[in-house]
Amino acid sequence: MITWARLCVTALTCVCLLWGASAGRTDWINLTGAETSSNIAEIYVLDDHVKLVLEIYIGDLETFEDLVPDAWLKDVDPNRPNVTERMREFSSRTLQFVTERGEQLQARLQLVEPRLRKDRQSPFAGMINPFTRQRVPEAPKDKRVLYVELVYPFTERPDALTMIPPLDEKGRAKITIGFIAYHKAVPIIDFRYLGAPANVALNWDDPWYTKFDNPNLKRHHKSALMSFLYVEPFEVRHEVLTRVKDLEQWMDLGLRGDEYIEVEELEPLKQRIGEFFLSKNPVTIDGKRLKPILDRTNYVKVALTGIQLIEKPERLEISTAIVGVILAYITAGMPQQVSVDWELFTDQIQRVPATAIDPAGPLLSYVEPQENVHTWTNFLKNYKMPTVEQVVVDEALTTIQLPVASILCLIGLVPVARKWRTQNKAGGPTRMLIATGALLVVGGLTLYPFARVSVAKPSAMAPALTDVDAKLVLQALLKNVYRAFDFREEEDVYDKLALSVDGDLLADIYLQSRKSLQIQKAGGAQAKVKDVEVLAASVAGRPDRSRGYTLKANWTALGTVGHWGHIHTRKNLYDALVTVDAVDGNWRITDLELLEEQRVDPYGTSTSQSDDPKLTTGGRGPAPQRAAPRSQGRDTKPRARP
Repeated sequence: MITWARLCVTALTCVCLLWGASAGRTDWINLTGAETSSNIAEIYVLDDHVKLVLEIYIGDLETFEDLVPDAWLKDVDPNRPNVTERMREFSSRTLQFVTERGEQLQARLQLVEPRLRKDRQSPFAGMINPFTRQRVPEAPKDKRVLYVELVYPFTERPDALTMIPPLDEKGRAKITIGFIAYHKAVPIIDFRYLGAPANVALNWDDPWYTKFDNPNLKRHHKSALMSFLYVEPFEVRHEVLTRVKDLEQWMDLGLRGDEYIEVEELEPLKQRIGEFFLSKNPVTIDGKRLKPILDRTNYVKVALTGIQLIEKPERLEISTAIVGVILAYITAGMPQQVSVDWELFTDQIQRVPATAIDPAGPLLSYVEPQENVHTWTNFLKNYKMPTVEQVVVDEALTTIQLPVASILCLIGLVPVARKWRTQNKAGGPTRMLIATGALLVVGGLTLYPFARVSVAKPSAMAPALTDVDAKLVLQALLKNVYRAFDFREEEDVYDKLALSVDGDLLADIYLQSRKSLQIQKAGGAQAKVKDVEVLAASVAGRPDRSRGYTLKANWTALGTVGHWGHIHTRKNLYDALVTVDAVDGNWRITDLELLEEQRVDPYGTSTSQSDDPKLTTGGRGPAPQRAAPRSQGRDTKPRARP
């Protein structure tokens, strides 16, 4: 098999780089429907101005008439105010920003142009919200919008701002506006509706604590410090999200300035933070304190759908920069109890969200200074440990069972028959010979099921492998290959792979996996495959080998990557020629040619060509966090709370 095709076998073994907002669904979905509102406002409160980005639905242009340029109007009213006057009118009557001192900020028009609305479709659009029992709105079918950028300058930083949408005479919103607001780089709410004046208190020292006084205007990711405990077979991970600003109270950041982390300071600071957490928040697994392994440290940001990696180095504000740290602990199997002795609190942070995530799903809790131990106890019901077992070849395909005792009896009949023939011709006694012959026949028949010896069957005599058997064999082998990468130690991975892969292919897979691990150590997200399903398999031919079959097969592999409570799911469909051989009485994959690979929707049946990160390069990582079947769920025993 040519080299490039053989390297495609990594599709069997690993999944990587599954981060990327556009490529997967996540752990949090906005149910308000505000992101599909006909009009969208993005508000950014910056050091010396408020920036407003509008997408105005073409059907609501009348409300925003002041923003429409004269050149776009067929019949311009000669008395129409100029741009400066229209902006003054817009600032005082349409979209207003008023400080706590009563100062009304004046807008300046930066950009106006026709565009198509940005796709912010909600997966629940058009469905019934289970909490409100109302239908979640859908985005307008007409995608045409007026795209506008405005700035509202201020000379003195306000302590608070009131955002006022267009109101009618009765003080009700004239149109529907979905809005998102940021203070510097921190999102202070998720998408919500701006249906009335909204007041926000600005914390310039720490924008993380900027918030609206309306409790409905908030973000889902509220905590500045969070702990996640992932408990899986063979590995426990303690993952922490923390702000760089909070770390100042526990360690020397070693930065040149007090406001920014410069690009060249990012990597050294990241290493110091990782080393700091190696000695903090000790983890106890089944009564033993194991030594942590620093898996990786990444700069992240809070996005609308959760936590996202900052992939390209950039200058970061100390007050808004967030770091994610992952510590790993190697275990022999599935632990029975894991606990984290949380040590890090501040005057502002007296309650830290602590989430335990096991194969049955997440369990949310908190740690506080008085109750600072977060404990996970194994209450999984009927949970089955992942295993890698050899796939035994049906003896009927490879061997012949010879009844040795019966054959010996048959051989013994030959001299008896000859002597009987001789004596019978000479007229001698034959009664004893007949009795001996009868005894040998009876003995041969009686001993036929016993004393059998297996002898290799010539390939020409081997029966054909049925399609049903081919599917079962390939399902077991693929499951083994994927499962081998659930183990952490490289020696274990190699040994488990060797149970299902043979020849040069084994070396290819193992070396490719080691290469992928080097990429992951540089910061790439990892994933495991837990669900593989062979859809079809048939014998396409027999290679020039005594015990081999080439199978034309297609299968799906489902994998997820989950870190810091955030999950991405991928599902790929593969079409390939897989060669399986009987080696030492067990089936093994000895060659593979990938014919086609396609991304499919893990939540439906639609397919799409993949230009996103694929399932074919990468390595080991967190197991998929799928909904557990009933037989795998937790029992009804109470869970321990710190």
